[in-house]
Amino acid sequence: MTLAVILLCLFTPLLAASFGAADISFKQVVDVLLSHIVSRPESAQSDNSYVVSRIVLELRMPRIILAFVAGFGLAIAGVVLQTVTRNPLADPYLFGISSGASFGAVVVLTLFSGVGLSSGLNDGISSGLGSGLGAGLSGSAVSLPIGAFIGASLSVLLVLALCGRSMSTQIERMLLSGVAVSFMFGALTSLLLYFSGPEAAASVLFWSLGSFAKASWAGLTIPLLIILLSTLTILLFKRQIIAMKAGDETAHTLGIKVQALRLGMLLLCSLITAVIVAHCGGIGFVGLMIPHMVRLLLPGRFCLLITGLVGGLFMIWVDVLARCLLSYQELPIGIITAVIGSVFFLFILAAKRRR
Repeated sequence: MTLAVILLCLFTPLLAASFGAADISFKQVVDVLLSHIVSRPESAQSDNSYVVSRIVLELRMPRIILAFVAGFGLAIAGVVLQTVTRNPLADPYLFGISSGASFGAVVVLTLFSGVGLSSGLNDGISSGLGSGLGAGLSGSAVSLPIGAFIGASLSVLLVLALCGRSMSTQIERMLLSGVAVSFMFGALTSLLLYFSGPEAAASVLFWSLGSFAKASWAGLTIPLLIILLSTLTILLFKRQIIAMKAGDETAHTLGIKVQALRLGMLLLCSLITAVIVAHCGGIGFVGLMIPHMVRLLLPGRFCLLITGLVGGLFMIWVDVLARCLLSYQELPIGIITAVIGSVFFLFILAAKRRR
């Protein structure tokens, strides 16, 4: 299973790069990457080969890598949330973390960005995310993730406050708290957009629904670094996290500081989600679906890295679907994941009811 997932991770980006508005074959993608590896001079390329090379290397590959990183991070966050809370329905989206991160990011864009919604984003709707939004994002490469992280952390703290000390035993209360917090931050985000112009609101709305359209090689640095460091930190506490599956009392007897570990993991998942929201917008249900899929394939095992890799592969193909489903038009990623995720959510509820 592990070998198959690794092989898919190597093969999938090459195949996904052949899909898009421009007709590029799998062989051409491989030729472009090989010529880039051997540093073939651009003067030796034909005009058509040069155009294909630019499309593959500058447009599609950064987008594919960002999609993989986002799927990897959301899947990791989902499996950790489900384990430390012992809630099979835990997910950054359902817990309100994504909504909190989106609110924090929109606050930065509307109130603290040098571009500003009313001036810089008004031209954005013509190009999907918009040139003004792109400028705002590039100019807020650090402040935007920080704002998103503050919003996501505030969401986690609110959920913990609403659950109180009974969080480890009342799964339904935890889920309802997350849904309530999600609605609250969604309303606050809508309030900010209400006072902006219609074009600006449409631009931010498209971004908040999720998209990899503004992916670039320079923009990959922060997501890669944060998610890599967060994953390594989670791996360091892997045994303690697994012990929490048996319950808080059992974990206490093993010398684990349950409350501190749970809070630390929740904040770490908030950081992962915040970085993804800041660079890709709101993408829901990935953290819910992928851990369950992996558990169905590998029952009884806590496969953190496999879950992350499957999440990355899933997100790559969702992005391909978003680019190719409609001619000359791109669907937001969040819409597709919400449709798939809602059906999956109902399936889980039905399965629990039959037990």
